Amino acid sequence: MLKALLFDVFGTCVDWRTSVAGEAAALGLPGAAVADAWRARYQPQLETVRSGEREWVVLDILHREALDDVLAELGLDLPPEQRDELTLAWHRLDPWPDTVPGLTRLKERFVIAPCSNGHIAQSVNLARYAGLPWDAILGAEIARAYKTDPRVYEASVAALGLVPGEVMMVAAHNNDLQAAAACGLRTAFFPRPREGDVHADEGVDVEVADLESLADAL
Repeated sequence: MLKALLFDVFGTCVDWRTSVAGEAAALGLPGAAVADAWRARYQPQLETVRSGEREWVVLDILHREALDDVLAELGLDLPPEQRDELTLAWHRLDPWPDTVPGLTRLKERFVIAPCSNGHIAQSVNLARYAGLPWDAILGAEIARAYKTDPRVYEASVAALGLVPGEVMMVAAHNNDLQAAAACGLRTAFFPRPREGDVHADEGVDVEVADLESLADAL
């Protein structure tokens, strides 16, 4: 019996690109270029942790290091205090229009929580900013690992006192769902603009249009 839903957050529940680009533009930077270049460093940075090249650190540290690289690459300058503040843009991301209504409906029947690469402080701040009605904050920090490391999914399931078959991972990214399925979780996919995957890979349990549609399906 399905008892809980775990959610990817960046891209799946919130529109990181528009939000980050807007904050960068407010500082006089080319917003879209900064946002895209910043995000392009995300997976390579996570891989340094997944591979054991560096110890686990919270995402704020990785984001701040990447921002310095992006500004240097684009030939832009920003005072340190503004760089610190812009790093916190990842705590202030706008939800997609269907996110809060869909989560609110799903929460009536299931435990809902993020299984995100965001750390606890970032996830809490983002939930309060975007109105995400989580029952718990799970994911990278409790596992001290980054998705798609199986420890992230396993630790999140264990924290709820459940077994993998009682939990569904929800994401707009097939690689996330493949990793969760390999740990025994059920999976649900819906696409988001500019997130790359248009359809679910073979083997995904549920494919819908958005979070409201997921609430209808479940």
